[in-house]
Amino acid sequence: MEATTVIRRPLITEKSTAGTEHNRVAFEVDSRATKKEIRRAVESLYSVRVLSVATMNRRGEIKRYKYGAVQLPTVKRAIVKVHPEDKIELF
Repeated sequence: MEATTVIRRPLITEKSTAGTEHNRVAFEVDSRATKKEIRRAVESLYSVRVLSVATMNRRGEIKRYKYGAVQLPTVKRAIVKVHPEDKIELF
């Protein structure tokens, strides 16, 4: 897989923004991507050294509407720990 297809977008939330103090950045990734592919994609796109990758699969919520229930899509997230000397600028 190409680096641009592995990483869909960075996740900008209150919790992930607090993690940037500890050199951790969160990304939404392709559900088929492995930790090694995620590591290579981040290193090539952002020119940083990656120390570790943690992944999680977030099952889609069920939203109830007037006309019935809809399940949102399942999303895979990756939290990447970057070397202390490197930094990823998202804003």
